[in-house]
Order: sequence, then structure tokens, then C-alpha cells
Amino acid sequence: MTPGAPYRWTDEAAIRDFVGQSGFGLLCVAAPDRMHVVHLPVVWLDDRRIGLHIHRANPIVRHLDGADALIVVAGPHGYVSPDWYGLPDKVPTWNYQSVELRGTMARLDRAATIAQIDALSDEQERRLAPKPVWTRDKMGAGQFDRLLAGLVGFAMQVESLHGTAKLGQDKPEAARIGVADALDAGGNAALAALMRATLGEGDAA
Repeated sequence: MTPGAPYRWTDEAAIRDFVGQSGFGLLCVAAPDRMHVVHLPVVWLDDRRIGLHIHRANPIVRHLDGADALIVVAGPHGYVSPDWYGLPDKVPTWNYQSVELRGTMARLDRAATIAQIDALSDEQERRLAPKPVWTRDKMGAGQFDRLLAGLVGFAMQVESLHGTAKLGQDKPEAARIGVADALDAGGNAALAALMRATLGEGDAA
């Protein structure tokens, strides 16, 4: 889908927060042999750099350093039946939230790779409070170094962020509420909550 104007999400701070909260994306890079893709955890290193690590044996590794790449982070999504709008002559669609990050990849040295792994685990562990935070100090002697030998760290210098929040903003509020209620009833509470959070934004008559 090509998102129309009502669905363009341009709040960069909110986009970065969305990516950080998700912590997981799809990395894509075009290479001479084929398009390479891999699902992996990600973490912000600063406002414009996002870090990741990949198993050394993954074929994508040899194509990444210096390459232009794309990371896609997907949020809640779901099918929307025309019946839920309570309006005539509507068609099925799919509501969703997603972000595309584009930029140049750079290979990290050993110290920066370790820092990236520590930052990723620390960010995710702190969300599990009150559980005590796990750190690699809990691993046996030499275990982390053996693990690290199989990994390669990279960082993307993010040159553009493109967000899409297709949540029915072109529909009247009553119709959007109807869709959110139906999504809730069908078990898609996350997408329903997103739709309700945007009520009042861009409603059509």
C-alpha cells in the first residue's frame, strides 16, 4: 500500500520511541546476487544511529558494510471489514502502523559491538522490572567471548525516517469507533487502542 496524506506519520520523536519500544525489525539490503533480508533486534545508539548484530554466517553480513539499507519496524495491524463502518459503499482494507528507516551501514569493532549488545539487553531487561536486571556478568567465564566470536555488529546512520499510521483517519469518528469496537471483539486490542488514540485527527464528514 502507498499511504495517503491522512496516514503520514511525521513526529520523529514518536517514531524513534516506537522503534525503541518494538526493538525488532526487518533489515533489507540489495546485493548483486539477490535481495537479502533478516529479522533482528535493534537498539538506538543515539538519535540518528541504530545498532544491531547478526550471526557471522548469515550471507547478508558480507554485503552490509558501507551499503545503503532499509530497516522496517511493524506495529499492530489487522483486516478491516466494510461492515464495521456502518456506512454504505465501503471496501475492505488493512489498518496498520509501521516505520521505515533508511541509511548507510557501518561495521562495528569489537568494543562497539559489545556496547551495542549491552545496550540492547539493558533496555529490554529494564522493562521487566521488578525482575533484577540480567547482565553478561552472570555468564560463566569465557562464555560471552565464545558467543561474541559468532556475531558481527553494525550500526545504521539513519538518513530518513518514514512513518505510516493507517488508522482510518479519513473516516468519520463514529465509523472509526465501530471499527475499533469490532477489532477489540476479535482480539486485536492493540490496533483498536491505536485507532481510539487518534480519534479527532483528520476525521472526514
